[in-house]
Amino acid sequence: MEDKDKKIAAAALLVCAGGIIGAGLALLYAPQSGCKTRKDIFRYSKKARNRADEVVDDLAANVSNLVEAISEKTDDLLETGKDAAGSARKDLIRLIEEGASKLEKFRTILRRM
Repeated sequence: MEDKDKKIAAAALLVCAGGIIGAGLALLYAPQSGCKTRKDIFRYSKKARNRADEVVDDLAANVSNLVEAISEKTDDLLETGKDAAGSARKDLIRLIEEGASKLEKFRTILRRM
């Protein structure tokens, strides 16, 4: 196992070394000066940062809108639930009163018998 781990580590080291050597050769044979390359890299990173900021702002706005919409829907559902509960309560009270009235009628009928 140790031999296999050493081979993997050596391969990873060779890949890293090859990347570093390749980057160095690319800079040596680049068609423009290092100063121009650094300016291009700086400009690209600035554009990438601006785009990332825009994406973050858009995402934050979308999440905020989503939270607001969910909050409104929750309030609507809560109101609907309250209305339904109030209506059900009124219906239940009405049914109880009707039941009590019918019981009273039956009680009177039974007393007459």
